[in-house]
Amino acid sequence: MADDFYSGLYNPDVLSCLANLSNDEVFTPPEIANQMLDLLPQELFQDPSTKFLDPACKSGVFLREIAKRLIKGLEPQIPELQQRLDHIFQQQLYGIAITELTSLLARRGVYCSKYPNSIYSVTMFKDAEGNIRFKRIKHQWKDGRCVFCGASQGQYDRDVALETHAYELIHTTRPEEIFKMKFDVIIGNPPYQLSDGGGTGTSARPLYDKFVEQAKKLNPRYLTMIIPARWYSGGKGLDVFRETMLNDRRIRKIVDFENSDDVFHGVDIAGGICFFLWDRENVGLCEITNYYAGERVSSVRDLNEYDTFIRHEKAVEIVRKVQLQNRKYLSDLVSVRQPFGITSTYIPTNQGIPCWYTQKQGKLFANNKDVNDKNGLLNKWKLLIPKAPIAGQTDFSKPVGFFYDGNVRIAEMGTCCSESWLVACAFDTELEVIAFKSYLFTKIARFLLLQTVVSQNITKKNFCFVPDLGKYEGKYTDDMLREMWGISEEEWLFIDSKISTINGGENVE
Repeated sequence: MADDFYSGLYNPDVLSCLANLSNDEVFTPPEIANQMLDLLPQELFQDPSTKFLDPACKSGVFLREIAKRLIKGLEPQIPELQQRLDHIFQQQLYGIAITELTSLLARRGVYCSKYPNSIYSVTMFKDAEGNIRFKRIKHQWKDGRCVFCGASQGQYDRDVALETHAYELIHTTRPEEIFKMKFDVIIGNPPYQLSDGGGTGTSARPLYDKFVEQAKKLNPRYLTMIIPARWYSGGKGLDVFRETMLNDRRIRKIVDFENSDDVFHGVDIAGGICFFLWDRENVGLCEITNYYAGERVSSVRDLNEYDTFIRHEKAVEIVRKVQLQNRKYLSDLVSVRQPFGITSTYIPTNQGIPCWYTQKQGKLFANNKDVNDKNGLLNKWKLLIPKAPIAGQTDFSKPVGFFYDGNVRIAEMGTCCSESWLVACAFDTELEVIAFKSYLFTKIARFLLLQTVVSQNITKKNFCFVPDLGKYEGKYTDDMLREMWGISEEEWLFIDSKISTINGGENVE
């Protein structure tokens, strides 16, 4: 019987499978899985009719930890252990693996056997899949992109021996047809992003938002997922998702970690990580728990108070105080990306309009006919700031710098810049630009900017909390702004802890 069982199975090479794992397939530690399960009403684990789905199985840790709770919770109703195990594994726990390898890992972790119809399985299924399925899905190509996930056809339309990362849940318009049943709880840690073949090969588009939205379509009673915190301020492919999340009053809890290492040891995820609880039948304010500097701080508030999500309650209070006294913000003053239409791949010319390229290249030239001055910036004094001012910093629990003398430029009249820069301000005189620079260099201004930043890049939208003072003259200091906006000593200490000090032209961490 054993020979018949194994003879018809495809036995993949483990090293080949490992080589095809995405670097965004992060395995969830059991303690984090249990923190997420703690968000749920615990009576769910005492109900033999509750059905659970992990739509992005990797190690099977969620289903395994759920099983532990059910084994204990159902004992009064199903005293006989094997009967209880059979019921739990066959009637309550379901999973969709994200790769062939993780399907084997998940089955081994949940059923104690990668083949749940073998004698080694804790419960006997009729097939080798059990309730943890893996189906190789094809991308649906249109104009070189997958219509479901945006994957590049040139990268992922490949040999059947290679993983295509076409995940089943998000490659269908009818996710309810996968298992043809209703689930009470959907829980998981979905893949975070997928290379889209753009830029220099490092460009990627998010995927986790698609898992969240597809899970909502299944209309469970509860949904909890652990995802990157980058959605707080939107960005590439996330603006609609951010708006949806912030306006969904069924999101009742968010647990936020600024440092991803606090959740996934040794894994660096820019902007941190979070998990949330979505409760279908219960609308209201959201309880936000933030882990900061070794402390656990909780608050309850509306998620949609602002267009971006501010993770700290103390920061919310400061923003509110500043907004009460200001109506204009730098998001209306700072330039758009590519302020002069010069891309980062533009080849400099030997003569023409002086143009600031990258920080390393310095000032070269751009052809007059290639420079677009539709915003009237060319013949003004300008402060140029890098579009990636904190490149390399991903841990936002540490002080953030943004700007210092070494990474900004004062550009005189008649000069332009490439898309490596944003034009922070443009005035008729150099003195106005110097005054504006001193304002932007204050910790308070940079702190207000920080509230919308969860990655190394910034755009004009990120300045939506930094007031535009209108007229700039002299030198601005934090003491001046504290007095102007009534920033308390306690608030200042918090600001000071979040923003690094500019010292001698260098950013000091």
